[in-house]
Amino acid sequence: MYIATVPNRDSPPAVLLRESFRDGGRVKNRTLANLSKWSSEKIEALRAVLRGDRLVPAGEGLEIVRALPYGHVAAALGLARRIGLDRLLGGPQRKRDLALALIVARLIEPAAKLATARALDEATASTALGPALGLGPVTANEIYDALDWLGAQQDKIETKLAKRHLADATLVLYDLTSTYLEGRCCPLARHGHSRDGRPDKLQIVFGLICSRDGCPIAVEVFSGNTGDPSTLKAQIDTLKHRFGLTRLAVVGDRGMITKARIEADVRPAGLDFVTALRAPAIKALAAGDGPLQLSLFDERDLAEIESPDYPGERLVACRNPALAEERARKRAELLAATERDLARIQERVRRERKPLRGAAAIGEAVGAVLDRRKMGKHFEKTISDTDFSFARKQEQIDAEARLDGLYVLRTSLPKKDGLDAAEVVLAYKSLSRVERAFRSIKTVDIEVRPVFHYAGDRVRAHVFLCMLAYYLEWHLRQELAPLLFDDHDRAAAQAQRPSPVAKATVSTAAKRKAKSKRTDDGLPVHSFRSLLADLATLTRNQVRFGSGESFVMLTTATAVQKRAFDLLGIRPSIAV
Repeated sequence: MYIATVPNRDSPPAVLLRESFRDGGRVKNRTLANLSKWSSEKIEALRAVLRGDRLVPAGEGLEIVRALPYGHVAAALGLARRIGLDRLLGGPQRKRDLALALIVARLIEPAAKLATARALDEATASTALGPALGLGPVTANEIYDALDWLGAQQDKIETKLAKRHLADATLVLYDLTSTYLEGRCCPLARHGHSRDGRPDKLQIVFGLICSRDGCPIAVEVFSGNTGDPSTLKAQIDTLKHRFGLTRLAVVGDRGMITKARIEADVRPAGLDFVTALRAPAIKALAAGDGPLQLSLFDERDLAEIESPDYPGERLVACRNPALAEERARKRAELLAATERDLARIQERVRRERKPLRGAAAIGEAVGAVLDRRKMGKHFEKTISDTDFSFARKQEQIDAEARLDGLYVLRTSLPKKDGLDAAEVVLAYKSLSRVERAFRSIKTVDIEVRPVFHYAGDRVRAHVFLCMLAYYLEWHLRQELAPLLFDDHDRAAAQAQRPSPVAKATVSTAAKRKAKSKRTDDGLPVHSFRSLLADLATLTRNQVRFGSGESFVMLTTATAVQKRAFDLLGIRPSIAV
């Protein structure tokens, strides 16, 4: 018996169960049943029985040989290719694929290089990244070679990034941070001001150049005891000579772009700048009948002023009432805490039993208290061998309080370049985007620390790798913002902001998203890390029926995963 499909003119074909037999010397066929009304699954099952196939219950004989997390790999790798990150790397195919794998792995699953090698190796892979790139066997030595190769390409890659993101730019952002190392053998490792709160560890310092919207462009590593201002010349050389940018303004904080650096480095290079004045300079402007008078802020919160001390420059004075309240509150708390500690020392000096004696010993105890909160300038102290007294310098405190909430921005950019006073304020405040980059690179996402490499070039390559991973993260955040707690309607938020001096506002859409924890189409809102974890549940499965050949099959995407891939403009099945 067999099943035959017979054409039926303009109607659907007839499906017939037939039997063949011999009549004398001839082979004849006869129809036993018409199966046209059967479902295709039922017909195929009968066909299998007639062939002699062995039928088993559903699921029996099906084997999932291996299942690897894939969705986050497809998202990161697919977008990396869409934005041309693989083309930026250049080089031989194997080196380029390994370098791209290192960047994506640093983003989706930060780990030591040995652990990364095992995660990428075909035999021990913990994600679908290695198989998706077709890397096959991967050794730790290959990973280190790829890292060294990536470090050697840093100048070329950064120049390509600058051409892509700074070609029509007016402003670039620059800031500095530090991170600690393990061990004592790295030639870059030094003790210095630790921004990680780890003064016990040797550290390195690295400066990050970003476009105005926070996209990372270049990074440079310095010895751990390098001061912020002394790094500026290296970055100016990078912008002017390596990137070939001439008409550009560098935005940096008051500790970075100092008066000395402006005169020695920025002006000779022909670059403009946006920075802020330090407290003594603001005090000088506000003294007597100086240009900075509090009456300027009776009806507004910013004003452009001029001073002969800053010829050819623009000064934008701002007053933020909320900042003034916060500084007053903090000063009051620090003064009160310092007074309590000084009173304890006074009690030790004046007690009858075992009093604290000696001007040197008393001065040492008092100095430790004042250094702890940096309040020494606000107290009058009288120390002798047998007594100690103190009092607030109220007049000085009141004079400082007058300037609470005031800050003054300094720029060499003329108004003809399109930056009015409000835009100068916004340009300076955009440094917060570099701070966000540091937070992602150092802690929650990329985890640049702790650094275990010893060779200076390899430490630089490691930091550069982390910068490229953040470059990919930055683009992912831009595309996935509607699914994240990030504000995805920043234009509306900026329009709602009453003044650039005021605290940044959040758009109505973002507030609604944060309150309901749901997007407008009802999907759960994620942090960046939790969304990657959700995407990782879309797995790449190696499936086999019986003793046949295995094949690759993806799990069905959830609503959140479908929305994420739609936002990224890629399909997970063809993202690799």
